[in-house]
Amino acid sequence: MDYFIEIEGLSKAIKKQVILDHIDLRLEKGKIYGFVGRNGSGKSMLFKAICGFITPDAGQIKVHGKRIGKDVDFPDSTGAIIEKPGLIPYMTAFENLKTFASIQKRIGDRQIRQVLELVGLDPDSRKKVRAFSLGMKQRLGIAQAIMEQPELLVLDEPMNGLDREGVQDIKRIIGSMQRDGCTILLSSHIAGDIEELADQVFYMDRGILSERMD
Repeated sequence: MDYFIEIEGLSKAIKKQVILDHIDLRLEKGKIYGFVGRNGSGKSMLFKAICGFITPDAGQIKVHGKRIGKDVDFPDSTGAIIEKPGLIPYMTAFENLKTFASIQKRIGDRQIRQVLELVGLDPDSRKKVRAFSLGMKQRLGIAQAIMEQPELLVLDEPMNGLDREGVQDIKRIIGSMQRDGCTILLSSHIAGDIEELADQVFYMDRGILSERMD
């Protein structure tokens, strides 16, 4: 079988503290995978490694057959939020997405307006991001991650700061993207947040990945 993501012997330590401990993982295209673990368990570092944001001490990662850090610096067609959305505080929601969209030039104003409405934000609002609630920032970060219809979506704690309605909105969006063929990685320190969404759930503790919770 050709796997969409292949990870072999992935290890990372910071100041002699092991963050990722010899992780081996093979993930199929078009599925949703959940990663559950308490804060500091290694979930965010694993996602950073998959996205090419950090260099591992050992091991390798391939996404769609391309080795991260060797063949490509960042996996093709990927949307991600890791730890917290990287937003521009003095811009509106629309201005933020327009700025980010100008990098790849894949989408225009109409698609930006559509994705803002999809996540429950007003594309015509003049409110600056610095005045947003945590939930509004999370919605905007998710809009940024999905706006170019990526093949791989990496969402670190996507339910953080969202009310019940927001959680349901994001779950519907994630389900829709999977139906369109997107491979989705989700993390949470609360198992219930993602277990109902995921085709398979992994558990992390002190950098060790397992398929069951000890």
